[in-house]
Amino acid sequence: MKLTSTSFTHGDAIPETYCFCKIDPENHVAMADNHSPHLTWSGVPEGTRSFVVICCDPDVPTVGEDVNQEGKTVPHDLPRCDFYHWVMVDIPADCNELFEGGCSSGITAGGKSDPPGPSGSRQGLSNYTDWFAGDAEMGGNYHGYDGPAPPWNDERLHHYHFTLYALDIKNCPVEDDVFRGEEVMKAIEGHVLDQATLTGTCSLNPTLLAQG
Repeated sequence: MKLTSTSFTHGDAIPETYCFCKIDPENHVAMADNHSPHLTWSGVPEGTRSFVVICCDPDVPTVGEDVNQEGKTVPHDLPRCDFYHWVMVDIPADCNELFEGGCSSGITAGGKSDPPGPSGSRQGLSNYTDWFAGDAEMGGNYHGYDGPAPPWNDERLHHYHFTLYALDIKNCPVEDDVFRGEEVMKAIEGHVLDQATLTGTCSLNPTLLAQG
């Protein structure tokens, strides 16, 4: 299978229109357009009954005390963990394209409760649900796509892996709409006929970007 996009090229930076936050010279960051990127795929294996799309950033700091703190940086060698930005299951087998902005356009405080997507698809929770937990203005269940917003003082470039899975089952065995990336990855074990990944990068650290 092959996964491509007109929104960005594999290995290149993700344009800010597909990000949750963008660089702001005065306040470090500002909210961005948060459009879901265009994705299209080909070479689907015979017997495919549905697709799963997952976007995961494996470069998220495991310790948050220095994140976005003035006069500090998040060290490059700090241990990292996965942060899921998009978890969509039950994409119909006859679908081969997600249009730009078709699953997210803008930021919804408290999270999108019913994000758009292909007919019959379901979208689970991203880790913004955890990030904003307890925040009076932003806290809530974040369903669907919400794009990159790496710490503005992180020494490490973040990588966003958009992975498409072709499954031999019509419905992913996860319940309701509060499922998460880890649950989906476990649920599809033994059902993946093929997979393809498209990776983009993002940094909101001007110092890191200046270093090239």
